[in-house]
Amino acid sequence: MSFFDQTYDVIVVGGGHAGCEAAAAAANTGSSTLLVTMNLQNIAQMSCNPAMGGIAKGQIVREIDAMGGYSGIVSDRTAIQFKMLNKSKGPAMWSPRVQSDRMRFAEEWRLMLENTPNLDFYQEMVNGLLVEGDRVTGVRTSLGIEIKAKSVILTNGTFLNGLIHIGDKQFGGGRAGERNSTGITEQLIDLGFDSGRMKTGTPPRVDGRSLDFSKMIEQPGDDNPQKFSYSNVTKPLTNQRSCQMSYTSPEVHDLLREGFDRSPMFNGRIQSTGPRYCPSIEDKINRFADKDRHQLFVEPEGWNTIEYYVNGFSTSLPEEVQFKALRQVAGFENVKFFRPGYAIEYDYFPPTQLRHTLETKLVSGLYFAGQINGTTGYEEAASQGLVAGVNASLKVQEKDPFILKRDEAYIGVLVDDLITKGTKEPYRMFTSRAEYRTLLRQDNADSRLTPLSHAIGFANDERMRALEQKESEAQSLVDFFNTTSIAPEEANPVLAEKGTTPMKQSDKMVKIFSRPQIDLNDMLSFNDVKDYVAEHNLDIEVLEQAEIRIKYSGYIAKEKANADKLQRLENIKIPADFDYTKLKSLSYEAREKLTKIQPTTISQASRVSGVSPSDISVMLVYMGR
Repeated sequence: MSFFDQTYDVIVVGGGHAGCEAAAAAANTGSSTLLVTMNLQNIAQMSCNPAMGGIAKGQIVREIDAMGGYSGIVSDRTAIQFKMLNKSKGPAMWSPRVQSDRMRFAEEWRLMLENTPNLDFYQEMVNGLLVEGDRVTGVRTSLGIEIKAKSVILTNGTFLNGLIHIGDKQFGGGRAGERNSTGITEQLIDLGFDSGRMKTGTPPRVDGRSLDFSKMIEQPGDDNPQKFSYSNVTKPLTNQRSCQMSYTSPEVHDLLREGFDRSPMFNGRIQSTGPRYCPSIEDKINRFADKDRHQLFVEPEGWNTIEYYVNGFSTSLPEEVQFKALRQVAGFENVKFFRPGYAIEYDYFPPTQLRHTLETKLVSGLYFAGQINGTTGYEEAASQGLVAGVNASLKVQEKDPFILKRDEAYIGVLVDDLITKGTKEPYRMFTSRAEYRTLLRQDNADSRLTPLSHAIGFANDERMRALEQKESEAQSLVDFFNTTSIAPEEANPVLAEKGTTPMKQSDKMVKIFSRPQIDLNDMLSFNDVKDYVAEHNLDIEVLEQAEIRIKYSGYIAKEKANADKLQRLENIKIPADFDYTKLKSLSYEAREKLTKIQPTTISQASRVSGVSPSDISVMLVYMGR
């Protein structure tokens, strides 16, 4: 039975961050798209902390925006605080982050999707796929409704057989207050997929009226906040709301330990793997027993709400233990809970079963994105949704796939890591995972990705024009510094203040700017620079772009040369039906791993765990290279 009278190009299952970006990407590249989710009121729910961006994650949000995704725009429009993290380090490490208004974030996503052409919505649980031979042909809902499609993207988050733990209590659910999703895992296993279990958790939410902020340390936003989106549809914040910081103590830790015998993490109820880099508070005090305190960030959930998120106190301990321990934290002596923290276990599918497009190898037209692939984090999920949405759309239109390389985007690193190496614990992106992070900065995501996205019809003409204007203005400013001289009498007071050698005669401004002690603000104190910036009405993005090109040109050129050298291996394609068992000179482990992963290039093969440089040499010889 069905009241759907059309076959969709793309059906997206799930309305979280991955599902929203997937639906927007598929629809905006011209495909008829249906978003099916269990509750349309919870689209783009921030299930954990009310924030977007952060270390490496901020770069991902900017990359999503540069290609035409929605996460950057939604984050800007619903931000209550902006911070550029790691500003004391080089620009490769700068990472934007916003504190978000949780309710407005979900609302803004819903409104943007409702105003997206080619996109329909349906509220119901999908508990099965329609598969003919080795190809997906649609989905089946819990009411037995069959909806036909040329491709399907699964973005089920933590809902697949989700199980919530609070102390010795456990119950089925995809999030607190929402039921889990059943049926899909079992069908995928029947189709030949491998599956596993992972765990994540969340802290208590508390009543801000019951907190004493005078005992905490204020954490304000930046004095001159920027924004995520490269487009002009958003503006930087003019008002911001502060977060607060407090600390646990030995007394808090002792109270938490009293509940360890009832902790599902320690009594065997939870056997799946949790996120290494976002451990629960009980895990932290168990693993780092020598530390007598841990930071807690107290984050407002929005502009006007009294609800606060206690970042750093993720837990699945019994609720009375959580409450008793948290009341010993400075500022929390009279805390009232909105809800306790909890852990959740859910099914995932090892991502080595996917191609770079995030299409499954076993079933044509079926794509996985988000936590179903073993990742953690809104930003990682959203980026996968974009990749899957674009590629599902392109495949339906019989166009070439859209694949980002490791030297082109953090998203390229993330996808390649997942499908080449797999993951046995929730995968989180870090700057250290990117070997070309000097190239993959947050400031140049538009330069890297907007032209690629525009070429496939995703990024619109307006974005390309904005990029071309920015590039032109930044290069003109660089040329200005290269050709304009400055006299010693104007420069030397600044140089003296910064403790660098004074000038003896006039010289080009670029020579001054290149000194490590001199920064953009110093240059803006010179009259000619002030006049040029005012005359051309240059914004901070252009100014920072020019600064980076001047001060880091050597590092950027060196990393680009390294990337170009390794590109030779990226260009050597491996046939899809390559039989590794014929190469007896390969190690047994290499034959086994390469047969399973089926890399598409020699470069990807070199990154497969267990494949040695000598194995790569054997393959190059065999392929006549």
